[in-house]
Amino acid sequence: MHLLVLCLLSVWGLAAPEHYAVEDICTAKPRHIPVNPICIYRNPEKKPQEGEGQEPAKDKLPESTNPRVWELSKANSRFAVVFYKYLADSKDNGQNIFMSPLSISTAFAMTKLGACGSTLQQLMEVFRFDTISEKTSDQIHFFFAKLNCRLYKKANKSSELVSANRLFGEKSLVFNETYQNISEIVYGAKLWPLNFKEKPELSRQIINEWVANKTEKRITEVIPEGGIDDLTVLVLVNTIYFKGHWKSQFPAPNTKLDIFHKANGETCQVPTMYQESKFRYAFIPQDKVQVLELPYKGDDITMLLVLPSAGTPLEEVERELTSEKLQGWIDSMKEMSLFVYLPRFRVEDSFSVKEKLRKMGLEDLFSPENARLPGIIAEGRTDLYVSEAFHKAFLEVNEEGSEASAATAVTISGRSFPMNRKIFNANRPFLLFIREAALNTIIFMGRIADPCS
Repeated sequence: MHLLVLCLLSVWGLAAPEHYAVEDICTAKPRHIPVNPICIYRNPEKKPQEGEGQEPAKDKLPESTNPRVWELSKANSRFAVVFYKYLADSKDNGQNIFMSPLSISTAFAMTKLGACGSTLQQLMEVFRFDTISEKTSDQIHFFFAKLNCRLYKKANKSSELVSANRLFGEKSLVFNETYQNISEIVYGAKLWPLNFKEKPELSRQIINEWVANKTEKRITEVIPEGGIDDLTVLVLVNTIYFKGHWKSQFPAPNTKLDIFHKANGETCQVPTMYQESKFRYAFIPQDKVQVLELPYKGDDITMLLVLPSAGTPLEEVERELTSEKLQGWIDSMKEMSLFVYLPRFRVEDSFSVKEKLRKMGLEDLFSPENARLPGIIAEGRTDLYVSEAFHKAFLEVNEEGSEASAATAVTISGRSFPMNRKIFNANRPFLLFIREAALNTIIFMGRIADPCS
């Protein structure tokens, strides 16, 4: 039998998450919500893995932060950077990339809840959950809930960050009560019974419609035709939505058509926004990058831009990137007056995460012969596996922030750069991260290689 895992996201309208079955997951203690997994993995030797180094000495716990949540956030960021590299390797250097590594981690953490044996071990290793303390590893679902509380209560009048999860299960099967309870309590993921066996196409349409409704029609057809069949048992859905306005907006009259230099040497014209203001910024000569932070109103969520120096290919920066290096760049930023030029763009991306995760070492979960997921169905069946995992993402950046606005009149004219002033001109491929600032939790990330498309 198949287990279909679905990961997806939107940066557009999403309804509030379902109410948790407990009074308040955000104030609950571990003893109030026993979320002990069916199996426990112990890592005999914790060695730095790919994309990791020794923690910097100045890596301190942020104020008012649960140390277990801090560990989980760092593990998620480690996974994010490594997964991004595998995704980038699968695409042409001239293609845009946009994704939510947090969405992917969350969906597979829900899968980990029912995993045992080598399937569990590989989930722990690939998602870097084995780099955190054993207590956190055992209680990872509880601390995911705490991380969600930290992230999704950031909403204010000018920005929103919310998440919604859902389980869609074959209606003829009885699902493990503990699995259902923890999924609902921790992730807000209620079970919706569907008739996969007899009506797989209708089930696909129902799930896609649910997703579309949660994302104000921005994410449609996330499960492609044939993505569900009569062997499907369970579909896990995670959506993340962010809408924010810049703390310092780009004046619309400043937007003009400018040249963007693509990776292949070609150029194109793109509406380019401009403003002069104070931002946190750093030039890292040894890594040949400029790093700029553009905060959204409220300062909790920020967009981090990483721009290679002129003549340095973005792929060179991507190849050397680690979560520790990224944190070092962030720590080195200082506030200064800056001239910022940023393309106005819209990017959509969709891909299967299955092959990337298999290359990272998550093999058994996708194998009908080797997957071990006994904690999901009541009978403790051992023939479940993940048949596919889909991800879809959308982002629009404009003068106001990440919300659509009225069209701006665009004129073509040259620009004269001011002398002896710091300039950040994103007129060539760059990386972007949308992150929770205090924890440096990477919510979205990608590269803009062609804003003209």
